[in-house]
Amino acid sequence: MHIAIAGNIGSGKTTLTKMLAKRYGWTPRFEPVDNNPYLSDFYADMSRWSFNLQIYFLNKRFKEVVEISKSDDTIIQDRTIFEDAKIFAPNLHAQGLMSDRDFANYADLFDLMISLVKLPDLMIYIRSSIPNLVNQIQKRGRDYEQTIRLDYLKGLNDRYEEWIKDYKGHLIIIDGDNCKFGENPHDFKTVTDQIDAKLYGLFPME
Repeated sequence: MHIAIAGNIGSGKTTLTKMLAKRYGWTPRFEPVDNNPYLSDFYADMSRWSFNLQIYFLNKRFKEVVEISKSDDTIIQDRTIFEDAKIFAPNLHAQGLMSDRDFANYADLFDLMISLVKLPDLMIYIRSSIPNLVNQIQKRGRDYEQTIRLDYLKGLNDRYEEWIKDYKGHLIIIDGDNCKFGENPHDFKTVTDQIDAKLYGLFPME
């Protein structure tokens, strides 16, 4: 089974991925951040490095999806290939940080890849406001994230909402502003109760 966690930068995806992997014994797959050779350069000069960064992510996540499809384990994934193509790349293009030529090339490659993969069995989306995201980003203190522009973050949030509104697969939405699953055991249980109902309830997913 393939479980995926979606959400903007700083929404708590990695925290929730770790907690759910431990709670259910699932195998976690984390976003390739720490060893990403483009990320620091990208935040310093987005227009120069946007295409390189997005191709890097697309390559890594396509490999992950193929590996997940061949695995017998239940895997929980921190961010998906769909977010790169439906949210991050279009946002960069719309803000003039990725050229028409590069975006068309990227979109062509994504369309080919996506024809070969399917949606996760369950998508968990962490919805979060901009002030909450900024607070979380400041709290974790990654140097390269301190230069993220507010308009960039807002553009991502708007695209997440558009994407999730039309999402066709099995979906759980978590209110990241008020459900503090990383700090409050009761809030975490609220999340796991929803997952249990989807996966193991009277009317489980088909």
